[in-house]
Amino acid sequence: MSSTRKMISFVMTSLDGYHEGPDHSIDWHNAGSEEFNRFAVEQMDEADLLVFGRVTYELMAGYWPTKAALDDDPEVATRMNDLPKVVVSRALDHVTWANTELVRDHVGERLTELKRRPGKDIAIFGSSNLTASLLGMGLVDELRIMVNPVVLGRGTPLFQGADVTGLTLRAVRSFESGNVLLVYTPDRP
Repeated sequence: MSSTRKMISFVMTSLDGYHEGPDHSIDWHNAGSEEFNRFAVEQMDEADLLVFGRVTYELMAGYWPTKAALDDDPEVATRMNDLPKVVVSRALDHVTWANTELVRDHVGERLTELKRRPGKDIAIFGSSNLTASLLGMGLVDELRIMVNPVVLGRGTPLFQGADVTGLTLRAVRSFESGNVLLVYTPDRP
């Protein structure tokens, strides 16, 4: 039995397949319910390392350490701030969010090394472009795609630039909000 922990990617998408709307908007995310918050906490409790691409990292680092985040959602904010984080970016020179490591080069090697360490799963939140890249490297073990009940008509496609990747559906979960969580594992030879 392998001791390698799983790398799980969680992304929100519109019904028509966009992970962000025009001008990088995410104000359409249907994530304000108590049910979603419980799901978010459960999902974070499965992981002991978070991974982000630059854009998602900047959004998260700009919000979760703030007083507003701590007041609005203390359970998620505490986890987001306390958990170790990795940001993958060639554009950043440094990171300021507590417990964050910047990985600029040798991404596949570094993340493979982290997967081999004992611990809980590794979670990628958002970061669709990073997920597409890591799928191509064979590093993503599970995709959790939250389909929001909205049609955007335009935006940035989910996993833009990804190689063709066969997937096997493992679970479906409906939320009272109309969101549907689809859980897939990549097909591997």
